[in-house]
Amino acid sequence: MKLLEGKTALITGASKGIGREIATIFAQHGAHVAFTDLCEDENALSLMQLLENEGVKHAFYVSDASSYEDTIRMVEQMYADFGAIDILVNNAGITRDNLLLRMSEDDFDKVINVNLKSVFNLIKAVQPIMLKQRKGSIINMSSIVGLEGNAGQVNYAASKAGILGITKSVARELGSRNIRCNAIAPGFIDTAMTQQLKEELRTAWIQNIPLRRAGTVRDVADTAVYLASDLSSYITGQVLSCDGGMHM
Repeated sequence: MKLLEGKTALITGASKGIGREIATIFAQHGAHVAFTDLCEDENALSLMQLLENEGVKHAFYVSDASSYEDTIRMVEQMYADFGAIDILVNNAGITRDNLLLRMSEDDFDKVINVNLKSVFNLIKAVQPIMLKQRKGSIINMSSIVGLEGNAGQVNYAASKAGILGITKSVARELGSRNIRCNAIAPGFIDTAMTQQLKEELRTAWIQNIPLRRAGTVRDVADTAVYLASDLSSYITGQVLSCDGGMHM
């Protein structure tokens, strides 16, 4: 059963990791997929090929999600190309980890701009389109770190916690127009970044997870499919933790 048949999705920062898996699974569920990243590299090109193989309409746009002007330009172009934006996944994000004592102002500002301001930029840009359509699903990628905090990630935690506030506020503002806004808070997910951790640290993390395993990018992508589809038509303003029970 294709849960997103005929829907058009925009996913930011999707060339790698969680975003790439979301784009791929959305296409497998019948969605037309547009995705963005900072440059057209081999990751973006290979994802384009994957989407081509799924037989859905697809496009890649070089765009800086932290730039308001760049975002407006990109969304205007995407709307001209596709004629609709039914799903927005705000996935673009970076880390610049360090203890607060050693964290530079630039590292704080960069993470806030890429992770948090990008969410404002994209929702601001697609809102008129979704209002005109009188429908839409906005999915913001937060993190368990935004719910619990984490030493060495003051900037990242602030950005991901801020996303939760945006999510709930937008849900209240746009709910009467049949536009839903929810957040996903992934926990310890097996990605290239977490694979670089020392094995003893990975083991310690997993021991604190009730399901006793790291999550996969597919786990997160399947959660996004649910929130993007009509299966969740009465769900808005919620934070859905995809974390194996880490945060309860």
